[in-house]
Amino acid sequence: MRTRPFLLAALVAALLLVATVPARAAGPETPRTWGSNSFGELGDGSTANRFAAGPVAGLADATELGGGREHVVALRADGSVWTWGSNQYGQQGNGSTANRPAPGPVAGLAGAVQVAGGHYHSMALLGDGTVRTWGMNAQGQLGDGTRTRRTRPVQVRNLNGVTQIAGARGHSLALRADGSVWTWGYNAFGELGDGTFTNRTTPVQATGLANVVQVAGGRDHSLALRADGTVWAFGHNTYGQLGDGTTSHRSSPVRAGTLTGVVAIAAGAYHSMALLADGTVRSWGRNNLGQLGDGTLTRRTTPVQVRNLAGVTAIGCGRDHGLAVLGDGTARSWGANSFGQLGDGTTTNRTSPVTVSGLTGVSAMTAGRAYSAALVG
Repeated sequence: MRTRPFLLAALVAALLLVATVPARAAGPETPRTWGSNSFGELGDGSTANRFAAGPVAGLADATELGGGREHVVALRADGSVWTWGSNQYGQQGNGSTANRPAPGPVAGLAGAVQVAGGHYHSMALLGDGTVRTWGMNAQGQLGDGTRTRRTRPVQVRNLNGVTQIAGARGHSLALRADGSVWTWGYNAFGELGDGTFTNRTTPVQATGLANVVQVAGGRDHSLALRADGTVWAFGHNTYGQLGDGTTSHRSSPVRAGTLTGVVAIAAGAYHSMALLADGTVRSWGRNNLGQLGDGTLTRRTTPVQVRNLAGVTAIGCGRDHGLAVLGDGTARSWGANSFGQLGDGTTTNRTSPVTVSGLTGVSAMTAGRAYSAALVG
């Protein structure tokens, strides 16, 4: 039976709100982390790597997590934002550049409804639809009209009505309530999607995109999910991470394969993922460490199915690994594992999903360069 577009859009929106917004919980939950901890990104007060999931110190009421390269941004139930991990560019937002191995508050920030982590910067969406950013700003990724590093939050210029945010290496993305996508920062590969390769210190609109319901940022590429269940991509494409069957960089959005029925998206450094309404997952792009989860190490320029994975309710990406939450509250992972970021108790890379040990009641997951994080109810 053919589904009418407006009915599919309503279904997609409902699914996103219920279960598939990456790293967002239905209510206050406890973060669990594992993997690399050189900068304190596990938030347990130490810098010791951990091959199995363990609690973040003193944080039991998180509603969302955003994974940066080596730092984490957490939204608490009271609307405050807390951070931990690497801080050499001020991405902790506490006025300093000292690493923080346990959670602490972002200075002067309240009323947040969503958070996101970039490579070396952080983002928060406020309840009034405006966006705050802090951290590295060499490419204009903070969107405040400058290239000045900020150790405390600043407002993104000329941007309101925002409903979702996403961070990447040197660029940032925002989705507005009207379904348009706005981007700023680094653009050497076309990752801003405005038809140019010009860096931007304030937001510009990605061309040819409408009715978008979710955005995601990779290292130097961007993804957009439309209400009709299709995925669109732009930016760096050397490894096929745009999914259009080529390895050509794109400065304007192109469709990722022939995917339909997609309800959530996620992006790694050089690979991409999509969750379908039937609970299966597709992936594409670089696969040298098994990050596509298809049982091979073969690069894919169009989407392939992740093996032995069904009943998925949420997905997440690290630099070179993938994550999935199942309907029973357990978690799966695959790809790079040299720091134990897959959470299976080993440091063996996996080309197919394995179970994250000791985790139940998981609602959402996120990741960074070599660590992973989950919200557990």
